[in-house]
Amino acid sequence: MPYGKVYLIGAGPGAQDLITMRGARLLAQAEVVLYDALVTEEMLELCPQAEKISVGKRAGQRSTAQGFINQQLVDCAARYGMVVRLKGGDPMLFGRADEELTALEQHGIEVEVVPGITTAVAAAAATRQPLTKRGVARSVAFFTSSTAPGHPEELTIPSTDTLVQYMGGREAIATANNLLSQGRAPDTPVVVIENVSRPDQRIERITLAELAHGLPSAHGPVLVMLGKAMAARPQQTR
Repeated sequence: MPYGKVYLIGAGPGAQDLITMRGARLLAQAEVVLYDALVTEEMLELCPQAEKISVGKRAGQRSTAQGFINQQLVDCAARYGMVVRLKGGDPMLFGRADEELTALEQHGIEVEVVPGITTAVAAAAATRQPLTKRGVARSVAFFTSSTAPGHPEELTIPSTDTLVQYMGGREAIATANNLLSQGRAPDTPVVVIENVSRPDQRIERITLAELAHGLPSAHGPVLVMLGKAMAARPQQTR
């Protein structure tokens, strides 16, 4: 059976104009687009000609099983010449790209990955808070507590100067308590950012001790950045 080509495209953190030029060009040519829950309506305006299939995955909510998404990609490649799998952020970072690549490769389907701006980099820009800082932070780690079904939640935290926790929310509270028990200073600066780059973006500056007591309720994806490099800049108000 002849198959079309599949593109795994990173949509970036949310704002329509933060997708790459290559990603936008391919979206405008796609015949079908399978998109995540974090992909905005404005982003989908870039592919008015395409059939659009929601395969949203959102922590804590009912979502499409990954195995079913894999099969949908294979089925679409059998029906269309150009298929786009549109993912929030970057496909290769917490995007389950390995599972989708494996499914496509097993069927001999041509696939290309188009990178996107990952949320941590967009958050650093939005808050004017460099993740590394000379004399203060020379290492940074991106991590998440989310694991595959049937696997225990990962409690190991990387040992780096700056930590960025994806899909923070409730998991960030456990992270804070873990770090405090390891000896991290209670006054370690923490920046919490919700809906990065979107009109409803929200930024909060707290300490590690405050994080251990919980976060305000959030209605969108939350990223938590912590470490000495997160100290507010002079005259910074948010």
